[in-house]
Amino acid sequence: MMKNEKLLKIVLTGVFAALSYVVFTFLQIKITLPGGGATSIHLGNAVCVLGALLLGGLCGGLGGAIGMTIGDLFDPVYVMTAPKTFVLKLCIGLITGVTAHRLGHISTETDNRKVLKWTILAAVSGLVFNMIFDPLIGYYYKLLILGKPAAELTLAWNIASTSINAAASAVVSVIVYMAIRPALKRSGLFLTIGKKGSPAQ
Repeated sequence: MMKNEKLLKIVLTGVFAALSYVVFTFLQIKITLPGGGATSIHLGNAVCVLGALLLGGLCGGLGGAIGMTIGDLFDPVYVMTAPKTFVLKLCIGLITGVTAHRLGHISTETDNRKVLKWTILAAVSGLVFNMIFDPLIGYYYKLLILGKPAAELTLAWNIASTSINAAASAVVSVIVYMAIRPALKRSGLFLTIGKKGSPAQ
């Protein structure tokens, strides 16, 4: 059973990587910024959060990080930010996973109100981290490469787009998780994260 569960997590990590790539690459609204570079409105982070809620922080974070990093590498505008993307998206997953499964135990909790509360807290914690550090790291990158005027000019745009992404991703990931959770349980595909003897999250 444990081997089957590990295999399922590996397969689903790949599925979430592909899904995050598709959502980030083809369903984004790209905004070209003054001084070069771009930011975008997208739901790639929602896929990352959903993966962490369903698979645990490490697998969910890896799925989102791999998918969106590949998206960066295939886009000349984003290619230089690919390492930043990998680290930040992995962190979204890890933070969401710790909050959801280590603190909230959402995969073993039977009270739907508690599951909803911890799902919201987990999504918000991971996305608030990204909302703070994505523009901050981007600012220092622009500061070193393009000089201070360009960095300050793009900072406001990055904060705005990251905030919109965080709010939209939080709502979407929580709604989707709460909607598919019962169906996954009925089908026997629901993974219990953090239980004794289960694969590490």
